[in-house]
Amino acid sequence: MKVDLTINTQLAQRILSGFIKSEITRMGFQHAVIGVSGGIDSALSCFLAAEALGPENVLAVRMPYRTSSADSLEDAQKVIDATGVQSLTIPITEMVDPLINRFADMDAVRRGNIMARARMIILYDQSSAFNGLVVGTGNKTEILLGYTTLYGDSACAINPLGDLYKTQVRQLSRAMGVPQSVIEKAPSADLWSGQTDEGELGFTYAEVDQLLYLLVDQRYTPDECVEAGFAASFVKKVVDRIRRNHFKRVLPPIAKLSNRTIGYDFLYLRDWGT
Repeated sequence: MKVDLTINTQLAQRILSGFIKSEITRMGFQHAVIGVSGGIDSALSCFLAAEALGPENVLAVRMPYRTSSADSLEDAQKVIDATGVQSLTIPITEMVDPLINRFADMDAVRRGNIMARARMIILYDQSSAFNGLVVGTGNKTEILLGYTTLYGDSACAINPLGDLYKTQVRQLSRAMGVPQSVIEKAPSADLWSGQTDEGELGFTYAEVDQLLYLLVDQRYTPDECVEAGFAASFVKKVVDRIRRNHFKRVLPPIAKLSNRTIGYDFLYLRDWGT
């Protein structure tokens, strides 16, 4: 079964840039801060923010580690040049190596999580210095699969890409003129040499986006997805990831004692003037 994930890119661009502008300004801010890695997700967020707020009101921050790819830095600079946003480059090596070197048995995942969280420390520090909100870069595919570092790259004030599958991020990026080298490169968090998203996940974004659309948007059961032509082992693997990583998609649960508990009964501001 072939699922059509084509979006109306003009409409999506208008909605998402409008979302950035309305959410940031109604919270009393005029500026945005984005970690620009050289990847397609952060590039698209940067393009949308520049359109929404004006490039002078957006700060793009490059945060390389000593093993980061030179191509990533170059691609991030292409995004900065194309959008005309303000920029800073703040290396993280001296921040993270003292902790990494303290544990001889530290594996690549732990090292990567430290790097991701160090980068978010920098972004939130710059959000204070620049008087702006941190704009997220995570897409719907990553969020559903839990392919993100909690309090690292998943942290943000607002997220314009969270309802776009990776396939759709590529569509909108092409439409908005994101540099071709950014669109065509293999997706990677660039946490260690040779690391790629799809290599770690064990499947391609193109494959999993089709399945996720049926499971989430169309409410197919796992059995119905198998009947639609997906391998049972693939369906099980994806469903297990979605279930296992639900905690990354919600605020920490609060023990309920009153009849107006945050996250359960007190969910929206409603009549509080927003």
